[in-house]
Amino acid sequence: MKELFQHTAITDGVTVRVAVNFLPEQSRIEAGKWFWVYHIRIENHSEQPLQLLTRHWRITDGKGEVNVVDGDGVVGEQPVIAPGGSHDYVSGCPLATPQGSMEGHYVFQGADGREVKALIPFFPLAAPATAG
Repeated sequence: MKELFQHTAITDGVTVRVAVNFLPEQSRIEAGKWFWVYHIRIENHSEQPLQLLTRHWRITDGKGEVNVVDGDGVVGEQPVIAPGGSHDYVSGCPLATPQGSMEGHYVFQGADGREVKALIPFFPLAAPATAG
């Protein structure tokens, strides 16, 4: 299963894996809208449960314009990930250019109250040349 994930970051016992795909059926290239879906797997390799509190994304389009997105949890959840456990979710990203990138971090709280900032690896968003 790990081979499905193209990008990985490991921080303080938390592994974040990302798989990303361009979705032509969700894109409207003639209207200048490209859409990607990304699958994230968060693995807890620490010795305590970790609750995902917040996310921070830095989304850059092909013109270099940056959109920062901060929020609670992921897709409406603030999951608690047991030691040795993982949490998967899928989300999407629209851009007004056929390429860009995403990166960021999550903030977790351990059972001991300590916060852990886990990096989300940089990953490119690139539509195939035939898609626009």
